[in-house]
Amino acid sequence: MTLPNVQKIPKSDYLILLPIMALAFYLAFIPHLNYPYPVHVDEWVHLASSKALMRAGGVTFPGSFLLEVGFHLFWGVFQTISGISWMDIFRYFPSIIFIITTLSVYILAQREGFGWEAALFTCLIPTTVGILGPAFLLPMAMGLLFIPLSLFLAFNFRTGWAYLTLFIFTCFLLTIHAPTAVGLVIILVPYILLNLKGSFKHSLGLTLALIIPFLAPFPWIFHMLLPTAESLLSPQPLPTYIDLPQVVKTYGYLPIMFYLLGTFLLAIKGGNKNYGLIFGLLALLVMLVVYYTFHYGVEIMYFRSLTYMMLLMGIVAGAGLMGVRKFRLPVRFSAWLKAPLIIQNILCLALIALTLIMVIPERQDTPYYHMIDREDYEAFVWIKDNVDEGYDKAILDPWKATAFTAVTEKEIYTRIHTAPTAKDNEAYAFLNNGCTNTTFLRENGISIVYTKKGCQNPDLVEVRKNVYLLRE
Repeated sequence: MTLPNVQKIPKSDYLILLPIMALAFYLAFIPHLNYPYPVHVDEWVHLASSKALMRAGGVTFPGSFLLEVGFHLFWGVFQTISGISWMDIFRYFPSIIFIITTLSVYILAQREGFGWEAALFTCLIPTTVGILGPAFLLPMAMGLLFIPLSLFLAFNFRTGWAYLTLFIFTCFLLTIHAPTAVGLVIILVPYILLNLKGSFKHSLGLTLALIIPFLAPFPWIFHMLLPTAESLLSPQPLPTYIDLPQVVKTYGYLPIMFYLLGTFLLAIKGGNKNYGLIFGLLALLVMLVVYYTFHYGVEIMYFRSLTYMMLLMGIVAGAGLMGVRKFRLPVRFSAWLKAPLIIQNILCLALIALTLIMVIPERQDTPYYHMIDREDYEAFVWIKDNVDEGYDKAILDPWKATAFTAVTEKEIYTRIHTAPTAKDNEAYAFLNNGCTNTTFLRENGISIVYTKKGCQNPDLVEVRKNVYLLRE
């Protein structure tokens, strides 16, 4: 496959990209700076699923979710081949993936003259416990890097190999994170429509590459179609269990200003690629507004599309920064300023510095919860290594139970994922009462108790600090 209009990357870009890559790594590493374990509950869930898949030796096992099995298979195989510990994978690889995402944005935008600028603003995509983001090792963060790569293919290539590659990307996205695949379709629909008149074959090729992959899982998702259609046609209450951030404040006021300027400049420049970016972002924005204001839509698409939107905003903001950097004053003003280019470069650097000064502390102050501490982790590892398979089900603080099963590979009585349930309250009551109800343990097949509050039950034997086994 030949590259049309190949542009040589300026050597100066290599020097600029190094600090941008370092910034991307650091911002994605913030939640893990002083915490060596997975942070978000979903990370623990995916860790448990990846390990379960490798133990089962197949993609179907209890609790498996077919549309994310590609994510579990990828990391399960990677961990097995590399030998890197799971804790190191979940701590460092979000940053590594985010670097690749940032470089993918550079590849996309460099052809239009604002590669490093777009990469810089991509670094600023936030991560929160509500909308997630690139700092967590989750399917969405991994799928995020395929959006700029897919846009790069769609915008610059019109060959069979390009459509095949886009088809493969879409297939992979469907196996690791279907909402990202849907988000990619929403983003590319305006570009496809813009090309109908002048390049119908290109629009057809892109449409087939995006739509055909959705036919493969159709037998498995058929039962989901009616509930999904009903949610689209009936108002849905906004969830109360997630604290939704204010996107403008979270992403940053200066980046938003650069985005608005970039939108203006791209619109003036024109062309299907520029309009494709603008209208792709507008399509996401309309979907988000409809859900948030009128409550029509799919909840998961609302939460995840906030990050897709900020990715596109970062790309367009790069065009705004390029506009500031390359702005040329009228001749009479240039002559009066003596050195206009130097002044413009200083202004550009000052705006970048001001943006980082405002945004980085905001990222550093973002609150994250920790499900377990070092004492918990060491106890879980001890249970995995020393408690035989006959003791296969545990009860503990439901908030820590997801991490417990991810580390020990044992079953748990109940766990909290979003909000406590009646079953979770039963577990808390049992633990708070000194674990005295042996009948409760036997009726539910529980043979392991982990609690820091201690147990006053002669039928339980403390085999390690805070670890109790039920007598046979």
